[in-house]
Amino acid sequence: MTIKKTALAAAIAVGTSVGAVSTSQAEVLFWSTQANPIEEAQAMRENVLSGFEGEVDFQPSETGPWLTRIEAEATAGSGKIGLLGSLHGNMISLSDHLADLSDVDTTGVNGTFVELGKLGTDQQLYIPWMQATYIMAANKKALEHLPEGADVMALTYEQLIAWAKNMADATGSPKFGFPAGPKGLKHRFFQGYLYPSYTNSMVTKFASAEAETAWNDFKELWSYTNPASTGYSFMQEQLLTEEVWVAFDHTSRLADAFNQRPDDFIGFPAPAGPTGRGFMPVVVGVAVPKTAPDMDEAKALLSYLTKPETQIETLRATSFFPVVDVELPDDMPSAVQLSGAAIAAMSGADDANPGLLPVGLGDLGGKFNAVYVDAFERIILAGQDVRAVLDDQADTLRSIMEEANAPCWAPDAASDGPCPVE
Repeated sequence: MTIKKTALAAAIAVGTSVGAVSTSQAEVLFWSTQANPIEEAQAMRENVLSGFEGEVDFQPSETGPWLTRIEAEATAGSGKIGLLGSLHGNMISLSDHLADLSDVDTTGVNGTFVELGKLGTDQQLYIPWMQATYIMAANKKALEHLPEGADVMALTYEQLIAWAKNMADATGSPKFGFPAGPKGLKHRFFQGYLYPSYTNSMVTKFASAEAETAWNDFKELWSYTNPASTGYSFMQEQLLTEEVWVAFDHTSRLADAFNQRPDDFIGFPAPAGPTGRGFMPVVVGVAVPKTAPDMDEAKALLSYLTKPETQIETLRATSFFPVVDVELPDDMPSAVQLSGAAIAAMSGADDANPGLLPVGLGDLGGKFNAVYVDAFERIILAGQDVRAVLDDQADTLRSIMEEANAPCWAPDAASDGPCPVE
């Protein structure tokens, strides 16, 4: 099979009208915001899609033109696009234009993500395609200090705190590390990990009693955290120097440690709290627009993309991880092997509780993140009263949500208007 670059694709590239351009009905135009870099797009065409029995025209696009093209075809009532690939947040904005995929077999696909693909409806509006996320990493030296009975692949926050204390007591210095530096991704930890694990919320219960418990527990963890963490950004560096033995970070920011010394480190899931194992997946899905010219062929391509062997080739092409349970080949980089095992255990856990990336905030995203960073700096670094800080920051968060008019996203319950802050 060949991946054709059609006249239609050329028309898109130069921004000309596509109304007069035709393409074979058997060929599926795969319109994606992912695999946009030239190397990734080429790998998608040559390695990922070449095994599909039909013909595919894979065309990556920046988000703006991607959305404009889809909305234009929806308005026209007909179109050339057969399959869409994009982030969960973009799928939300297109929900009215997506076909129901409830008849597509999702056996083997991560059930938590399949549920997200319903977008709060009783229809399957997208099928999970691939994911990225944040995990924990540990030097194997740390494992002997795990609290009795603890399973590193299924830790609780209580056990993580006890582990950090054990390491500090045994070595004479804090061995837990946290990316609290100016370029660290600390806000994602609070938004997608701590809050879902303690409150089953990211926004609505920001100032709840459960949130107060979460911050007090994090204060205890911080007491066993390397104080130099306020300057840490990429935790792979501190793991390699052994300034820290256990750390949290994005998979890409742990990769050097895993690749340089694979025998010395393990990757493992984030801990669980009272309301589940909170984690923040970057979920990418595939969907079929209602105007797809060949619905059956589009669904066939969609099903092909979730096959285990296709998922592995997609990982090679894009560095995004599978959404199905697969055994990764031995020739994958060590970072992929170590991170992949942790991601699979975390996203497939019975208590998995994903907190998604914020949606609908527009240019207020930075201010949204600052609410969590400011809470951390005031509570943890400045030692201010937890309740007073949460009440104060909740006012700021509420004004942001109202100004953006942003509805809630998982794990918060769906809202008709701005996501409420109780």
